[in-house]
Amino acid sequence: MPALRRRVFIRLAAIVTLAAGLAGCQSSSAPPAPTHDTGALTTMERIALGANRCWFKSRDPAFAAYRLAPELNSFSGRPRILIVPRNTPESRPLAVVQAEGQPARLQAFGPLFTESQGARMSADIRRWAGGSSSCG
Repeated sequence: MPALRRRVFIRLAAIVTLAAGLAGCQSSSAPPAPTHDTGALTTMERIALGANRCWFKSRDPAFAAYRLAPELNSFSGRPRILIVPRNTPESRPLAVVQAEGQPARLQAFGPLFTESQGARMSADIRRWAGGSSSCG
């Protein structure tokens, strides 16, 4: 009887090893998970930090006439940042970037996006939304 048990054990071990090897060879159809949080608030926090650091604190001349007005504590579930005139921050925003959902769906609009810095702003926002913190 001990010889029979040993043969069964050896066969089971071989089957388990074969199954594990085959499972390792299969490709996964699911894309890899992002390395950063993709929720609306976290995405907008990254964008706000990037915009503040790269556009305003760096004293970039393209943004000297503007001020950043973050509105991240949104009860509507749509955190956003506004770019407003520096000397009249209460006036209508010249650019709005907002997100909602999980994963975040971004919207960016306003007349500043049609100006000379609009393409750069869009590229920076996409990069920051993707998880990068670089300025360009």
